[in-house]
Amino acid sequence: MTAQPAPVSFAGLHHRPGRPLLLPNAWDHASAAALAARGFPAIGTTSLAVAAGAGLPDGAGVTRERAVRLALTLGSAPYLLSVDAEAGFSDDPGEVARLAAELWEAGAVGINLEDGLGPAARHAAKIAAVKAAVPGLFVNARTDTHWAGDGDERETLRRLDAYQAAGADGVFVPGVTDPERVAALVRHTEAPLNVLYSPAGPPLARLAGLGVRRVSLGSLLYRRALGAAVDAVADIAAGRAPGGTTPSYADVRALERSVPASRSANSTG
Repeated sequence: MTAQPAPVSFAGLHHRPGRPLLLPNAWDHASAAALAARGFPAIGTTSLAVAAGAGLPDGAGVTRERAVRLALTLGSAPYLLSVDAEAGFSDDPGEVARLAAELWEAGAVGINLEDGLGPAARHAAKIAAVKAAVPGLFVNARTDTHWAGDGDERETLRRLDAYQAAGADGVFVPGVTDPERVAALVRHTEAPLNVLYSPAGPPLARLAGLGVRRVSLGSLLYRRALGAAVDAVADIAAGRAPGGTTPSYADVRALERSVPASRSANSTG
């Protein structure tokens, strides 16, 4: 019998030189299951989709329970789950650590925490509290200097240094797309660098060559799904057959998890 390779840990997926972790972000069970079926070993969540699905603002700290609920839905699936937890839904490091423990219990192996350009010391305290409470949880520490700030490089490096010193397992700088700046960040950081994929930025192979270890898709797939739905109904209204890929009813049913027979029998379809 041929020996099967040992499964790679979530942290291990960030330490494959030249092969960055491409992390697609799901928003419900079906989207996560469909991505996993295509061979992606790790799936992230996207806070924009969680908030938009409830008609709430993203990044405002109002979707904690919904984020936990999604983690409970996805955490027992056969893929590695990382949860977008905005800024931890609290300024209190202890509260953020309790959230991290909930996500770990739900089955998540990673958490993404953004500083939202709040005080770097406060964000570092959150990271340290999470690592103390749940040492096995991969903390991806995000700074928004390029996303919501002016992209000041010294401030970016100052924050990344503080977050690494606090115990972050990875660092995330969304919004940076210039190859020279990306390469400079890779050279400066000891923790794996995560960037956000941009259709207008370098392709995956170029990012790999620069030394990036994780490439997240963020809300891109969710936004494209919304766009595809609107395009499809516009095509139908105009008398055209909608283009693009349309999974069949059976394809989507195949993504279902097994449920107890009593519940299945009571389903109305």
